[in-house]
Amino acid sequence: MSKIRFFLDEDTIKAALIQTLRNADLDVVTVADVGRLGYADEEQLLWAIEQKRVIYSFNIGDFCRLHRDFMVQEISHTGIILVSQQLRGLLKVASQYSAEDMVNQLLFLSYYIEHNSY
Repeated sequence: MSKIRFFLDEDTIKAALIQTLRNADLDVVTVADVGRLGYADEEQLLWAIEQKRVIYSFNIGDFCRLHRDFMVQEISHTGIILVSQQLRGLLKVASQYSAEDMVNQLLFLSYYIEHNSY
């Protein structure tokens, strides 16, 4: 099984977070890394799909809508993780799931923060 490859949107590109994820040996790119600042959320999700990356965002409203729309249209995506800025939960998700596990999944990181299981 392959590791999750992350794509961080504009809301999540904090230097400390990025460095911590990379120090944990996670494959992380940001919208800034790939010249995608200012793109619409749907365009970011489509790019993440093309690159086989799971998108990580604090933008709960838009990405919940996009997930729902994709599922209704039977369009597969590579995964969306929505968070309210909790690194610990993201590290738990990365340790529990593979990229294949993330296909068509919509996770709320709060579950992984509230439930202290690995």
